[in-house]
This record gives sequence, C-alpha cells and structure tokens, in this order.
Amino acid sequence: MEGVHDRYLSVSQATRKIKSTLEAVPEFREIYIRGEISNFKHHSRGHMYFSLKDQHSKISAVMFAGNNRHLKFRPESGMNVLIKGRVSVYEPYGQYQLYAEMMEPDGIGQLYLAYEQLKKKLEEEGLFSPEHKQPLPPYPTRIAVVTSKTGAVIRDIYTTIKRRYPLAGITLFPVAVQGDQSVPSILHALERINAMQGFDVAIVGRGGGSIEELWSFNDEAVARAVAASHIPIISAVGHETDVTITDFVADVRAATPTAAAEVAVPDIIELKNKVGEYQRRLSQQLFHSKEQKKAKLQHLQRSYAFKYPAHLLQQKEQELDRFIDSLNRGISTELQQAKTEYKQLTERLHRVRPTEKVQEGRLKVEREKERLQKEMQHAFERSAARLTTNIQQLEILNPLHVLKRGFSVGLKQNGRAVRSVNEVTTGEEVQLLVADGQIKTSIQAVEETNPFAHVQSTKEEIDDE
Repeated sequence: MEGVHDRYLSVSQATRKIKSTLEAVPEFREIYIRGEISNFKHHSRGHMYFSLKDQHSKISAVMFAGNNRHLKFRPESGMNVLIKGRVSVYEPYGQYQLYAEMMEPDGIGQLYLAYEQLKKKLEEEGLFSPEHKQPLPPYPTRIAVVTSKTGAVIRDIYTTIKRRYPLAGITLFPVAVQGDQSVPSILHALERINAMQGFDVAIVGRGGGSIEELWSFNDEAVARAVAASHIPIISAVGHETDVTITDFVADVRAATPTAAAEVAVPDIIELKNKVGEYQRRLSQQLFHSKEQKKAKLQHLQRSYAFKYPAHLLQQKEQELDRFIDSLNRGISTELQQAKTEYKQLTERLHRVRPTEKVQEGRLKVEREKERLQKEMQHAFERSAARLTTNIQQLEILNPLHVLKRGFSVGLKQNGRAVRSVNEVTTGEEVQLLVADGQIKTSIQAVEETNPFAHVQSTKEEIDDE
C-alpha cells in the first residue's frame, strides 16, 4: 500500500517538476515572441505585468524592473511588440508565463516611438507653446555655448560670431554630445550657466548624426532643463532635416550651429550701415532745423521791433499809462458803488429798528413763559386730585377691610380659595384667612345651604317693624 502512495505527487511537487522540465528545454530558455500587449500594469515597484496575445492565444508575461529600466519607450495595451525572454512556471498558481528580458516595438523603431511619446507628452504639458518662449537679446555681450570642445561645431559658432559681432564674448561649456555620459554633462552645463547669471543667451547643439547619436537631445531631463532655463536658449542640433525634442522646447530653433550663431548676434556691418544712415538723417534734420531757425531770426531782425526799439518802448510806455489810468478809474468807480451800497444798507437797518424788535421778542417770550408755567401748575393739580380719588377707591375695594369687618376666606392646601362646598370634603384641612393672621382647621361637616338666608330674614323683620 505504501508503494502505491509513493507514486502520487503533491501539487507543489508536480508543479515544480513541470517547471524544471520546461526550463530544461533550450527553446524555452531563450525564446523570441511577437504579439499584442493587453492588460498592461506598471507596478509601483517598477515591474511590468501584462498579457501577450494574438488572434488565437494569450500568455501571461512579466518584465522585471531590472530589465525594463532600459526601455526607450513606454509599453501600452494594444501595442504590438517583439520580446526576447524565457518561459517558466509561476509555482503559486501553477501557471506558465513569459519572463521578458528585452522588448521593442514591432513595425516601428524603439527610439522613434519613444521620441513620439515624449513629444506628445511635453506638448500636452504646454512646453512647446509660444507663451513659454523668451525673446533673444538684440545686442548680447556674453554668449554660452554648450557643445563638444572638439569638432566643427564650436569652430563654426566661434568664427561666425566673431565675424558678425566681435563685441560679444564666448564661453564654451564642453559636454559629451553622445553616449552614456552625455545627458549628465549637458544637464550640469545648463545648471552652471543659469547659476552664474552672467550670460545673455546660450547655444546648445552638436553636428549631424543618426537618431541614436542625437538621442541625448531627445532625453526628457534635457528637454525639461532647456524649458526651465531663465536664459534664452537657441537649439542647433544636427543638420537642417534633423529635429529633436530640444528644438521644440528651446526658445529659438536654428537649422545648423552656424545658423544659431547668426541668430544669436546681429551683423556689425549692418549695424555700421544703420548707424551711418542714422547719422546722415540726423545731419539732414539738423541742417533743416538750422535753416528754419536762421530764416526765423532774419525775419525777426527785419521786424519793426528790432529796427526801432526806442519807438516801440515809448509806445509801450504810453500804453502802460493808459492801463494805469483805466485801472484807477475802475477802482474809484468800484469804491463809490460800495459806499453807496453801504449807505443804503445802513438806512434800511435804521428803518427796521432791530433793537426794538429784539425787546418786543423778549417781552413776548416772558409772557409765554408765565402762561406755560400756569398751565403746568393746573395740570399738576388736576393729576394730584385724580390720584387721590383713585387711592380712595382702592382703599374701599381692599379685601383686608372686608376681613376686618369679621369676614374670613377659606384656603385649600394648594392655596386656592374655597368658593363652594363642593370644593372640600369632610376631614380635609383648610386655612382660614382673617384680618390678623391664619387659622388652620379641618372640615367636620359639609352642608349646602343659602348663606344669606339669615341675613334676608333679618332684613324682612326690620322692614316689618
């Protein structure tokens, strides 16, 4: 019986046996598969989980972070890819799956796809929009150049700038323009240029080459550093037909490094020609202005005032005398009118007799004051009489006076007055309120009678007598 049981494997043992069998097959240790990605998930720990399918089948796949960190593009569901990897079994589920080690797009270059993806991403963020572009200074004095220290690029830029605008100073920031060290060196150069804060413009570029050789200028970190620079940047990467991500984010894109130098500085010969033209126009303007002022001076010299200044002065003296006489007459007239108005107002004031009016007003106020005091006295006396009458009436209605005449009021324990025999019961304790205090008692009997019968019979006997 034990021999029979030894023939059976546990699920884990069977799965492990299947896994080792698969891994022993050379074709499964290195397999090349083409398919479409579905159910793609990029885990927070960096691993990529997805399925690879075609029209008839599907296989689970995983690409660990150590392998996918070198991808130049971002895998997505629906993308056709070429994968190199191995096939094994995921023991916890007993499921065979593809372990991807290399991946590239199927039907399109990996670098080109990564280029298009980054271009779309940065464009959606607005890094290409004209609002982010800085204007170039018209007359730069210090120019930074980020490129290789060897090669034709720096020579072309230096020669062009010195030929066109020798006043500008050039500072080279040598970098690696391709290879693994190119991106860090370009980023370091851009950081130094912005930190120094002494440059008017910067040229970033290199000569032509393949997409792989130009790839450093398609790097996302380089693109963001160029876009974030507070110094205007001219991009000059490759030949005229080469277009990189740096060209889109830079403030100005030049077709070649030589063109970048021409864009960065003005042409001193053109400036000299403009200065000469401005000098010629200024001279003409000064000449015309001088001739106009000269003609005006000659006209003034021929005028009457310059020919006969003494006569003109005498004439002005006579005019001044007339103005003074006219002013005196005007002042005298105004003064006489003011005196007349003052006299008229004085006479009107005397006719009105304001002192008598004031005295009459005072007497009237005194009379009104006496009349008001009398009326207030009469009103006070009337109110006092009414108050006395009301007090007497309240005294008459005071219930204490009734109690003083021998009457009392029965009160229940809750303080309510007893108004009927129906409100008390035999044995109930009540209080009798009399004029000088309270009497506690209890009900011995309750009898319903006419309390005023005795008073009525006594009244009738008195009437008969």
